[in-house]
Amino acid sequence: MKNALILVLTICTLSALAQNDQEKGNKTEVAHKYRVSFPVIILPQLVSKSWEDRTHTQHIEFHVKRNLDNKNIIGAKFATWRLFQPMGITWWDGLLDKIESQSEFYPGYVRETGLGITYQRMLWKGLFATVEVLPQFKTYLDENNKKIANGFKLYNSYHLGYHIAFGKKKRFFIEPQVHSQHWIFDTNTPEGFKYLDDKWGNYFLFEPNLYFGVNF
Repeated sequence: MKNALILVLTICTLSALAQNDQEKGNKTEVAHKYRVSFPVIILPQLVSKSWEDRTHTQHIEFHVKRNLDNKNIIGAKFATWRLFQPMGITWWDGLLDKIESQSEFYPGYVRETGLGITYQRMLWKGLFATVEVLPQFKTYLDENNKKIANGFKLYNSYHLGYHIAFGKKKRFFIEPQVHSQHWIFDTNTPEGFKYLDDKWGNYFLFEPNLYFGVNF
């Protein structure tokens, strides 16, 4: 309940700031009204290994955003991925070693799919901060991809990065960034999966990423 209250207050505060800044900046016309983007990390997985490989996350994600003004950007996020071990295993927990040893692998997979909202605030020049809230529908599968159960999770991420536009009329952009995430309301987890999830936290910190996008 405490996490939910904090989340609601954060969203309300950010919405109020965005609305206030939009009213102040209505006279300032933005160069581009809309943008679409995706994390570059999803590209290597398409050619690096088989889609059905045990450690393939099958990650697909894209964003559609609206520039309210030169400071505030709101948008929608669609994402789907497949987990083969708990997301809460951090770098200092030996994340890469556990993938190699397979010691924390689920007795199957978790497919998580969601459509959420994002708020991005330009802080100084290209420096920005972003909050993303993504409700996710979860499907638990065994190793033969047979469904075991369904569940729900509220996945939230917090980003700090830099927007770099280039090309004719600054049509294209990249956004190197670092983000952290945590999740709540993780429901209806089968026992074999829950045993592993309970060994780790409900957060992951300091994940580097690079997004590519197009303004229009």
